[in-house]
Amino acid sequence: MVCYNGTLMLKKPLGATRLLVSEVGFGASPLGDEFRRTDPAEGARAVHAAIDRGINFFDTSPYYGRKLSEERLGAALEGKRQHVILASKCGRYDVDLFDFSPARLRASIDESLSRLRTDYLDLWQAHDVEFVDAQQIVDEAIPTMREIQRQGKVRFIGITGFQLKQLRWIAERAPVDTLLSYCRYNLVMNDLDTLLTPFARELHIGLVNASPLHMGVLTERGAPAWHAASTEVREAGQKMVKACEARGFRIGDVALRYCLDHPYAATTLVGMSTVEHVERNIAASNCRPPVELMSEIRDIAAPILNQWWPTGREENWDYHPPTPA
Repeated sequence: MVCYNGTLMLKKPLGATRLLVSEVGFGASPLGDEFRRTDPAEGARAVHAAIDRGINFFDTSPYYGRKLSEERLGAALEGKRQHVILASKCGRYDVDLFDFSPARLRASIDESLSRLRTDYLDLWQAHDVEFVDAQQIVDEAIPTMREIQRQGKVRFIGITGFQLKQLRWIAERAPVDTLLSYCRYNLVMNDLDTLLTPFARELHIGLVNASPLHMGVLTERGAPAWHAASTEVREAGQKMVKACEARGFRIGDVALRYCLDHPYAATTLVGMSTVEHVERNIAASNCRPPVELMSEIRDIAAPILNQWWPTGREENWDYHPPTPA
């Protein structure tokens, strides 16, 4: 089941939630100056432009900008809350500060609602669960999130992270409505489809894909210095940039279009903070790269496909030992 908004944006069902979300999702972490300082007024204009063009799924977290993203998104959504599906997160509050205890989660939802200027969230997610004991998410976090759901403060709950096997392990023991992972389905990684997608599809769990540009690898500028990608992955990304340019395409458009063609993921989150970002991503959703270009990109990716890196607790890693990073 799919449908079109009156503008340009395709809507897809998010698992069994009954939510129809735009295939391009507005990742609000840049509103919190996570990557560089942004203009709050331009960020608000970006939010409004996205809504006007049919983007309805907005995702943030108290971690992004250490509350700043939620604050700015909430201000931008004043008077427009009814037009969006609003998602935020809980449990991660700083680089190394994680707290999934029941007391903290009960406080966290009220803090997020206050910053976002709303009385409910459409989706509330436990954030980056690979950094903590998975059993705590099963025994404490998800039951508390369900309790808060019954209070009407959230409509649906989910979990997010990089480690796919752990997401499945948790969801097998404490059912959730959605799963979100990043960097695991794009032009240089696709193991989402072997480690998580079949499970999510079978149980009708909503699937959210994030980081179609592999956190900067698939950009003209290339990956930032802090990125864990190997030299080989970085070089492959730049080869893809040149292959796209040779045929008159932007790597970002091709990379996003590839993710949007996923047969089950309902939405792909892209970070945005300007109207230009919004317009570019909407244009990318209509990009149709030729078969020859995609074949060339697959050939470039083949030697480095699915190179993974360790993050979070070792017991939660997908691979042991890890592949080169």
